Amino acid sequence: MKLSNLLLTIALTLTFHGLTSTIVFATSFQQGNLQQTTDLVKANNKFVTLLGSQIDVGQIAPNFKVVNENFVAVMLSDFSGKNVLISVVPSLDTGVCSLQTKRFNEEVINLPKDVVMLTISNDLPFAQKRFCKTENIDKLQVLSDSVWRDFGSNYGLLIKDMGLLTRAIFIIDSSGKVAYKEIVANISKHPNYELALATLTALSPTDVTHQTSSTKESKK
Repeated sequence: MKLSNLLLTIALTLTFHGLTSTIVFATSFQQGNLQQTTDLVKANNKFVTLLGSQIDVGQIAPNFKVVNENFVAVMLSDFSGKNVLISVVPSLDTGVCSLQTKRFNEEVINLPKDVVMLTISNDLPFAQKRFCKTENIDKLQVLSDSVWRDFGSNYGLLIKDMGLLTRAIFIIDSSGKVAYKEIVANISKHPNYELALATLTALSPTDVTHQTSSTKESKK
């Protein structure tokens, strides 16, 4: 039987920076005909193979379907007309992924109101809900690609033979184009937060009320 016809049941025990996390999920997923990229990302100093189509800055962002904590489908098209930052992590319960998610959650308050911020991983929604409650993640949406692998395959982020998404940042502008892309070269490293946030801020109109208030304070 071909791999593309199998029901994959995967139990993964991962270690990042001394923290161990186990992810268990079951899904049917066709990967035999997906594009493979072998020279972008390293794990443990060895290149991993990424499955799915690579996309470029300036390209229309592919739509995708993921689920929220209640297994309700969420699509990129739900945020049409808004600037969207997508923070992609392998697993929320590992060190760098946790810090990355908490960093962006903290930054939401400093961003224009028209900005949407998402975190996507292949963790099960149950695990994501528990993580968000424990870590007080309440200002961004945490979504799971564990059901259909639609996001990972459409953006070239699914790590072959691991079932995880590689660490990345994408920014989709209000016209639906990819305005920023970073696929982190080593899965254990942090993304460039400052550059991503600066790009996102530059795409959005200035909050006039906030600016006026700040200006008044500086003149006192």
